[in-house]
Amino acid sequence: MPNKILILFAHPSQHRSEVNLPLIETSKTIEDVTVIDLYAEYPDYCIDIEREQQLLREHDIIVFMFPLYWYSTPSILKEWQDLVLEYGFAYGHDGTELHGKKLLCAITAGGSETAYKTHGYNHYTIRQLLRPIEQTATLCGMLYLPPYALFGSRTALEDGKVVQHLENWKGILDCLRHNRIDVERAETAEKLNECVKQTLGMNP
Repeated sequence: MPNKILILFAHPSQHRSEVNLPLIETSKTIEDVTVIDLYAEYPDYCIDIEREQQLLREHDIIVFMFPLYWYSTPSILKEWQDLVLEYGFAYGHDGTELHGKKLLCAITAGGSETAYKTHGYNHYTIRQLLRPIEQTATLCGMLYLPPYALFGSRTALEDGKVVQHLENWKGILDCLRHNRIDVERAETAEKLNECVKQTLGMNP
């Protein structure tokens, strides 16, 4: 039976999105994928905790999809984490509801990939910048997968990168659904496509 995938989408400025909105629309066409637009669902930030926890129970793989904002997530996704990942549900005594599930981030970054290097403009890789989310997954007993990222997103449309990015994402969703991810490789990989490139023919 294929894995069920839950995508939690957080973009506070969707009218300016040239990549994330097509990414979400593409995701909606894939079987076994549920998409939640957090800003649309909770414009007042009053998150329905029980509903969100039930969605987590019903899915095998959780995806945080967002544009990188100041090296972190948009605020509603942090609010979601603070409220939904409760003690006794996601961690702590009897907090085992998420054990064994997978978590990954699908992000866009305005800077070039070379900027996200130890000696680059931003001094850290994307995976290093997302360590708090990785540790959250670990605390919750989840398997953290490296991020799927599009760099240079501000000019991706004019540079002709969007169509291939969408095709790659569809391939990754298919690999996630059917457990075609090299989990051992994922422990140290910087990007998710390094773990599926042999299947998809993707560039690392």
